Amino acid sequence: MNKDFLKLSDLNKDEVLGLIKETTELKQLKTKGTAHRPLEGKTLGMIFNKNSTRTRISFEVGMFELGGHSLFLTPDQMQLGRGETIADSARVLSRYLDGILIRTFDFKEVEELAKHSSIPVINGLTDLNHPIQVLSDLFTIHEKLGHLDEIKIAYVGDGNNVAYSWITAAAMFDLRLSVACPASCKPELPKEISIPDSIEITEDPFFAVKDADVIYTDVWISMGQEDADEKVSLLKPYQINQSLVDAAKKDTLVMHCLPAHREMEITTKVLEGKNSIVFDQAENRLHLQKALLKTLLS
Repeated sequence: MNKDFLKLSDLNKDEVLGLIKETTELKQLKTKGTAHRPLEGKTLGMIFNKNSTRTRISFEVGMFELGGHSLFLTPDQMQLGRGETIADSARVLSRYLDGILIRTFDFKEVEELAKHSSIPVINGLTDLNHPIQVLSDLFTIHEKLGHLDEIKIAYVGDGNNVAYSWITAAAMFDLRLSVACPASCKPELPKEISIPDSIEITEDPFFAVKDADVIYTDVWISMGQEDADEKVSLLKPYQINQSLVDAAKKDTLVMHCLPAHREMEITTKVLEGKNSIVFDQAENRLHLQKALLKTLLS
C-alpha cells in the first residue's frame, strides 16, 4: 500500500477489500465495547481549509478510539495562512506528527503536501475528489448487499468531486455506474484510469436509475458556490424523490454523503424512507477511517 491516500486509485482492488475486512472487524469490536488501541502514542495533524462535520468528528473520534491523538489545525492557527510554503510546513510537520489529514480546495495542495512529507498524508476532500467518502461507501454497500459484484450504481445530480471518485471506484470493481446530470454539470473524468464501457453519463435520471441497486446523490451546490441559482434550476429534474426511487429496483438503496439540503437534491420522504441507508452510511465513515488510519499509521 502507498504511503499516502490522496485518491482512490492509490489503492488496488485487493487493498480496498482488505480495508473492508478490517473495517468489519473494527466495527464489531466497537459494537462489543472492546478496546482496541494500536495507535497508542501516535498523533494525527488535521489541516482544515474547509468546514466539516463528518470528516472532522469521525477522524478525531477514530484516532481517540485507536489510542492516538489528533490536532485540529486551521489556516489562521498556522503559518500556512501567513505565507509559509506547503513544502516547508510539510517538512516541519513530518518531524512532529505521525500522519496528516488535509481537507482543502485545490488537489494540487494535497499532492504538494504529500511530496514533501515523510509521513502519510490523507486527502479528506478537495474540489476534485473525495476518496475517503467513496471508500467508506464501498464498505457500506458491501455491508448491506454482502458483495460488490455486478451491482449498478446510479449517481444522480451534480457531477462533482464525489462523482469523480465514484468513477474511479466503478472502474476498479467493474461496477455498472450511470451518472445522470445536465450537460453543463458533467463530472471530470479521472485521467489516471481507463474508463470502461460499464460507466455511462446521461442527462436522463430515469434512464440512469433503471435496475439500479443503489441511487446516490450529493449536494448540488458545493462550498464556495453558494450563489448558484441557475445551477439549482438546471438540477431540479435530478431530485431524488419517490417517483425516481420507484423507477429503480424495488429494494434499491438510497445514499447521500451529507449534508443534505432537504427538498432540494433529495426529499425528506426519501431521506427518511425505507430505502434510505444514509445514516448508516454516515456512521461507517468512522469505522472505515479507523481501518485506514490503522493501516497507514501503525
